[in-house]
Amino acid sequence: MSLSTVPNSTSEAGPQVDVESSRAWWQQAVVYQIYPRSFADSNADGIGDLRGIVSRIDYLTKLGIDAVWLSPFYPSGWADGGYDVADYRNVDPRFGTLEDFDLLVQSLHAVGIRIMVDLVPNHSSRLHPWFVEALAAGPGSPERDRYIFRDGRGVDGSLPPNDWPSHWGPQGWTRVEDGQWYLHFFSPDQPDFNWDNAEVRQEFEHTIRFWADRGVDGFRVDVAHGLVKDMSEPYQHFTSFSPLLTPTDGSHPLFDRDDVHEIYRGWRAIFEAYDPPRMAVAEAAVPAERIPLYASSDGLNQAFNFDLLFTEWSAAEFRTAISTNLDIASSSGSPSTWVLSNHDCVRHASRYALPPGTDRNAWLLASGREPSEDRSTGQSRARAAIMLLLALPGSAYLYQGEELGLFEVANLDVATLLDPVWTRTLHTEKGRDGCRVPLPWRAATDNFGFSAGASPLHQPGWFADFAVDAQEADQSSTLALYRAAISLRKQLQGRDVLAWVDTADEDVLHFTRPGGWQSITNFGSSPVPLPVGKVLLSSGPLLDGLLPADTTAWLTSTA
Repeated sequence: MSLSTVPNSTSEAGPQVDVESSRAWWQQAVVYQIYPRSFADSNADGIGDLRGIVSRIDYLTKLGIDAVWLSPFYPSGWADGGYDVADYRNVDPRFGTLEDFDLLVQSLHAVGIRIMVDLVPNHSSRLHPWFVEALAAGPGSPERDRYIFRDGRGVDGSLPPNDWPSHWGPQGWTRVEDGQWYLHFFSPDQPDFNWDNAEVRQEFEHTIRFWADRGVDGFRVDVAHGLVKDMSEPYQHFTSFSPLLTPTDGSHPLFDRDDVHEIYRGWRAIFEAYDPPRMAVAEAAVPAERIPLYASSDGLNQAFNFDLLFTEWSAAEFRTAISTNLDIASSSGSPSTWVLSNHDCVRHASRYALPPGTDRNAWLLASGREPSEDRSTGQSRARAAIMLLLALPGSAYLYQGEELGLFEVANLDVATLLDPVWTRTLHTEKGRDGCRVPLPWRAATDNFGFSAGASPLHQPGWFADFAVDAQEADQSSTLALYRAAISLRKQLQGRDVLAWVDTADEDVLHFTRPGGWQSITNFGSSPVPLPVGKVLLSSGPLLDGLLPADTTAWLTSTA
């Protein structure tokens, strides 16, 4: 698959970023998510680490990204991929040391790449010293008040306090030896904090300052909609965690309560005390109309827009998702964030390769073989999708390995699975390990250059065709496309607006951007005419002035 040549001169559309680059860099940034244990291993123990990331700084520089988002690297029981944090101000020995973290920050900053880290404030690990103290101190103690403990129902308190479920199982409560129960949104290994407790609030403010003082530029706030809870009795009843079914007035007992924004106003004051200011992006699973409450001038800077993770390959669906989120960005004053893949979902190259309406969980549960998927179609659509995404106003969040065109590793041996989803759902959901398999760096090397020691998550043989060294030798590779598109985007990106161009073909999505350029994507099955203009880049080869199926092209707006 060939690429159109990137022009040597872009005099009509040079840099036009309408922000102070050092203070609001995040507004149009390309951010690359690194899942530390799967990126690069420096010490041959089969686990990726911080020095492994440092060893790949040149790769990140060539990719052209603006920032790295580092998934949890803190000491953890690893009950949920590191999102069960045992110490918020340290590095898990499996990943290195604080000195290694400082080296990573310095190495990234030296090449102009910023760093964001995950902040996990809704819950801790059972191994966290505070929770250990809470168990030892007993009911009614100040130590126990840092979490959400309640007495059970029934004569002997053997029934949970109420019928609230958890994300991963039928019950959101776990009983301890003295008879009380504690609340957990997720697994029993992740007890929820009590955010009505002043100590909890002070502890996280301390944590934010700790990492900001070490040079961290921003934070991704995990479960940002879940911190504040209404624990008053009688308890409210609910059955769904879906934001589509959540009340939009802030009245849900556990999610998206208006009170949470008092916390974020305090955090914003801390961010603004630094020069340049620090920033944060919320992982907030809330109805669309509630997003501006999180991405606001006195709260967090951004909130993730996850719509494209759930959008089928359709021009109409993509246009609806894009328009909705541009409207939200306009009302909030914060540019949108665009995401196709992350550590929690099936990779988009595989999503686009599956027939419409496929039950993805059932597909993942196929065992002993690589499940059927149309990889040629998936690859073409994934390439077209990333060019469309990078042409949109706002910031783009990439997930490691998507720039290699990786598909989901769907036939992992269940004996090797690390994701607690597999056990918590009694083996009815395979979980997220298929997108967390270590990256392939060198095609002809053991473990594809990820590590001199094998990882527990198996890299399949077909990874050889997707390895970095194989793609760097191929100017038509997906890696080459990402590098070219990110570089060109920096030259073209202007004000955060677009104008739709209506077309006679319902399978075509076409828009123009300030500065005299345009993006057009063919979601259909037949080639369509290209608009007038000079082609700057395309996701696949063009056909005598026609845009083939599952292809995106960027053009100037004039010939």
